[in-house]
Amino acid sequence: MTDRVLAIDGGNSKTAVALVDVQGRVLAQVRGPGASPQNVGLPRSLEVFEGLARDVARRAGLRRDERIATHTAAYLAGADLPQEEEDLRAAIAGLGWSETTVVGNDTFALLRAGTADGIGVAVVCGAGINCVAVAPDGRTHRFPALGRISGDWGGGGHIGSEALWLAVRAEDGRGAPTGLLPALIAHYGTPTLAEAVERLHFGDVEFDPHPLCPVLFAVAASGDAVAKAVVDRMVEEVVLLASVSLRRLALLDEPVDVVLGGGVLTGSAGVVVDAVTRGLAEVAPLAAVRVVDVPPVVGAALLGLDALGAEPGAELRLRTAYEPLEAPTGS
Repeated sequence: MTDRVLAIDGGNSKTAVALVDVQGRVLAQVRGPGASPQNVGLPRSLEVFEGLARDVARRAGLRRDERIATHTAAYLAGADLPQEEEDLRAAIAGLGWSETTVVGNDTFALLRAGTADGIGVAVVCGAGINCVAVAPDGRTHRFPALGRISGDWGGGGHIGSEALWLAVRAEDGRGAPTGLLPALIAHYGTPTLAEAVERLHFGDVEFDPHPLCPVLFAVAASGDAVAKAVVDRMVEEVVLLASVSLRRLALLDEPVDVVLGGGVLTGSAGVVVDAVTRGLAEVAPLAAVRVVDVPPVVGAALLGLDALGAEPGAELRLRTAYEPLEAPTGS
C-alpha cells in the first residue's frame, strides 16, 4: 500500500477530512458537521468521523475492505487534556482506519498549518479560545481551554453574548449608550431589542451568538467606545495567551511565529489582528504575527506527513492544492 495520511480537523462547527498520499497529493476530501465529543458525546463523534472517513476513502477509489491509511492524524476540538486525547486515540484506533493513530487538540493543527515546522505559538478564537506553543527543542505549553472554569475569556459564544448584553442594557437604561443597540435591532429585524429578547426567550428565534461577533467588530471599527472596550479586552486576552506561552518556553526574546486562526479572529476585518500585532510587539519584539492562510486540515495532514517522514516537497505540493484563505484587512 502506498503510504497515506487520513487527516481530520474536527472543530465545534464543522469537521474536515482529507486523504493525502506521502507525496502530498490530496486523494480526496470531505466536510461534515461539527463533532466535538464535549458537545455531542463520544458515540456521536465517532459516528460522524467514521462516516466521513469511509466517504473520503470511497471518493479516493479505495475498496471497502482496504485499509484507508498508514497513519491517522486527528486534531480535534474537545481534546483538551491528555486523558481526553488518549481516550479519543484509543477509540479512533479501534475503528481500524490505519496502522497508527495520533489524536491532539485542533490548535496544534492550526500551528502546523501556519508554520513551516510546527514551531511557535498558535491562538485560535472560534467557538471558544485556546492557545498552544511548541519550542524548537520539542517542549510544549498549552492551556486546558475548558471555559470559565479554566480561566478562559473569549470565543464567539462569549463575545456575541456580550454584544447582546451590552445592547440590551443600553436600551433599558442600565448601560451606556452604544451603537450596538441599533445594529442588533437591525440584525434581529424587530422594532426594539426587548422584543427580540422575548422571541429568543420563547424559542421563536434560535439564539446563536456567533453571528453577533462581526456586528460588534463593525460597530467597534466605527469608533463606538462600548464595542471597542470588548475588542480591546479580546486583544488583551490573545496577547496574554501568546505572551504567557512564550514566557513559559523562554521564547520572548527569540524570533518566533505567532499564528492566529479561528472564525472570530479571521472575521474581525483586521480590527483584532492589527491590535494583537502591536500589543505583542511590546513584549516579544521578534515575534512575527500571521493569520493562517490555509485550512487547519492542512496542518493535520502535515503533522501526519511529518510522522511518516515525508520528503520536503510533499508539504509544498499539499499547500498548493488548497486555495489560500483570505486574510483580514486593516480597518
